Amino acid sequence: MTTATPKTKATPTQRIKMRIRKGDTVQVITGKEKGKTGEVLRTLPIENRVIVEGINVRTRHVKPTQEGESGRIVTEEASVHASNVMLYSTNKKVASRVALVVEKDGSKKRRLKKTGELID
Repeated sequence: MTTATPKTKATPTQRIKMRIRKGDTVQVITGKEKGKTGEVLRTLPIENRVIVEGINVRTRHVKPTQEGESGRIVTEEASVHASNVMLYSTNKKVASRVALVVEKDGSKKRRLKKTGELID
């Protein structure tokens, strides 16, 4: 009889190419925050997740670290999986997929598929 080793959660070591960048406006397309929009504060390409302003807000109770300091309650945004958000056009008020377009000078630009609007 063999003993099984406990399964550990394997974390991918390679970063995933993301079409969402810091500063983009995105809309949540699924989950409890569906329909809400916000700006991307940070991307986590190794985990394929993004942190969006005002979305998936968590409350954390922080203990006092020094003598005389009082504890506090901190609210902060938790990460959301990148597949649950979609780039959002603030002009046309519509969420869209992203296409990578190569310009004549060889530079790559991101374009919204629904509106044709260039992002970069």
